[in-house]
Amino acid sequence: MRPLPLLLALTLASPVLAASAAANPGPATLTYGDDNFRALAADSYRIAGLPGDFESWLSQAYTSAGVSLGKSGTSLNAALDVRKAELAAAKGAERDRLARDTAAWAHRFIKKAVPKFSLERGFEFANMAGAGERQCLLQSVVIAGLLQRAGLNAGLEMVWKSLSSQESNLGHVTSVLRLPSGAGDVQVDASEPEPFARHQGVLTWADGGYRFLTPTFAADGRMTAYKRADNSAQVKTVSFLDLHYIRSQFNYYRGERAVGGVLGTGTGRSTPEGLKLSEKYLRAALGENPSNALAASVLGTVLRKEGREAEARAQYLAAGKLYAAQGHTPVSVQANLKWARGQSASLPGNGVFGLAAPLQNR
Repeated sequence: MRPLPLLLALTLASPVLAASAAANPGPATLTYGDDNFRALAADSYRIAGLPGDFESWLSQAYTSAGVSLGKSGTSLNAALDVRKAELAAAKGAERDRLARDTAAWAHRFIKKAVPKFSLERGFEFANMAGAGERQCLLQSVVIAGLLQRAGLNAGLEMVWKSLSSQESNLGHVTSVLRLPSGAGDVQVDASEPEPFARHQGVLTWADGGYRFLTPTFAADGRMTAYKRADNSAQVKTVSFLDLHYIRSQFNYYRGERAVGGVLGTGTGRSTPEGLKLSEKYLRAALGENPSNALAASVLGTVLRKEGREAEARAQYLAAGKLYAAQGHTPVSVQANLKWARGQSASLPGNGVFGLAAPLQNR
């Protein structure tokens, strides 16, 4: 880990080859073309029953999109190799400038190659390739993967407070670039028209646990420090989300958006079969990472919709402990906890039972 040369001396972690759900998991290695990236894509293709492979599609999309990286008119891999060499040769401020330029290119490329945003289907690699659809989690994985392939330190963070300070129950995901100089982190969000975002609240691994954090921004959009949401204390170490959390989040979205599931996707209402599918994927999400508070909370909602109230109450209470440990309990989750404790007989006012309530749909 390398300390930031800033007043607050934030310590930053570097990626490792494999993440662990145990103590101090490392930030996910998602390098485009490497095993972790390929495994995530292969899982999606298998679930969708789609033949082929994602890398071949993305390489063709790069050629078709006309959004070249640098001056090179070569293939995607060749262009990334050239940029990696350029970054390695650059120094100081020029290297940071080139890193930001690479991130801005990745943002433009994904938005041009995949113009449609879909909350219902865009989290699957198979749907990005087969239907030209994207969603916040998948676009962030692809952007981080491309940046890592170019030799940059990049990863993912969940978002709980938007650019306008609108709060959600972890309703968004963004990719984040760590500048080579150690001068800070930059949010790279393809849900926004411009590449560099300033979401006001994020969740990632910090000081030995998953934490709801509030970033401090410099004038140029760099996050130069993070404070805990629960006590405003400045954190000392911050790293991007680990592979187990990211894999868990893919299964979370499969559960949230199951046809006829907890949201009634595709049917307009929840069905018994759909709720069972939601439950299957949410339990898979928690099996991958038991600390995924959002998955824990929404599993309680599925059980509640199925009429399994005793199980739902216990599940909500378990989820509440995760949120409390991580430093923030969203309003919708608070409503579910009141119901679980017998303090309220009514449904939450927003009717979504503590679901993510996405911030963006562009």
